[in-house]
Amino acid sequence: MQVIEGNIRATGKKFAIVVSRFNSFVVESLLEGALDALERHGEVSDEDVTLVRVPGAYELPLVAKKLADKGGYDAIIALGAVIRGGTPHFDFVAGECNKGLAQVSLDYGIPVSFGVITTDSIEQAIERSGTKAGNKGAEAALGALEMVNVVSAIEEATK
Repeated sequence: MQVIEGNIRATGKKFAIVVSRFNSFVVESLLEGALDALERHGEVSDEDVTLVRVPGAYELPLVAKKLADKGGYDAIIALGAVIRGGTPHFDFVAGECNKGLAQVSLDYGIPVSFGVITTDSIEQAIERSGTKAGNKGAEAALGALEMVNVVSAIEEATK
């Protein structure tokens, strides 16, 4: 039986991080977590990370697509926060963001890590950006690190 797994060390791999400015009081903590995970766990250098800021979560898929189309990245990490309000706007933004990022990953065959928190309250968002519930930005980066290596291992195994 052949088992393919990825580790999280990704020295020399290139990562793009697309960050939403909306709800920046939460998203900046997600970014700090992602950068820390790339550096400490993945041993990724600053020179191998490109950071792109966009207005909100709805814009993340387009920029992820542009980055994937440009090429040169082993993975893209999307970071944002969509917090439920009193209107259905939350559902449209969160759903389209998720669908768009998944489509980029499938269309281009590269990992697009979903670090967009979707919560019912500001308190939940704060918890998921580095307090009680961990840091979902760091988790997204760890997922991207592992997926870069899994994809690479599959490509090697099928040569």
